[in-house]
Amino acid sequence: MQLQQMQDQLSRQQGIIEELQNDVSRMKQENLERYQDLDRRINSGAAPAATPDNSSGGGASSAAPDAAAGAAAQQPAASSEPGDPAKEKLYYDAAFDLIKQKDFDKASQAFNAFLRKYPNSQYAGNAQYWLGEVNLAKGDLPAASQAFAQVSQKYPKHSKVPDSLYKLADVERRMGHTDKVKGILQQVITQYPGTSAAQLAQRDMQKL
Repeated sequence: MQLQQMQDQLSRQQGIIEELQNDVSRMKQENLERYQDLDRRINSGAAPAATPDNSSGGGASSAAPDAAAGAAAQQPAASSEPGDPAKEKLYYDAAFDLIKQKDFDKASQAFNAFLRKYPNSQYAGNAQYWLGEVNLAKGDLPAASQAFAQVSQKYPKHSKVPDSLYKLADVERRMGHTDKVKGILQQVITQYPGTSAAQLAQRDMQKL
């Protein structure tokens, strides 16, 4: 009887483990699909869907006033100001709203202005990443390359680093710098295993 009970308990544990493994696999696939969908939307000029980390506040507000968006886009170059989370979020959300409006020129100006004004903001890493996406949508590959590269350079511990490196490899490929692409993809795979970016990098490496 004890042996039977142990076997039953082992079977239940194995069932739980299999269920957890299936859940993890499903979550990874969903994350990958969301990443690919966002990538397609940006590159096609469509408004990007709000992602959980487009701001540290849980999503960009679609209610930011037009005046704030204009102010963010026209903000002159300035040295960094003391941190004001409320003001930072207003500027960041206004810049992000310009992406949803597909006004990529103003969005690029707005994110550049934000980064000059608040380089140490909790939103700065995301702003740097989205500046790369906006420049890519505009077709400005050199500016996109620079913006994506600076995510890992300026914010090395930010969650957007693996995505930015993967996009950097894509931009370098488009510019014909194939000698750089493999090294960047390998960096993503090695340093950020298990991420959606690493899965995409692994797929691209097999095509090289």
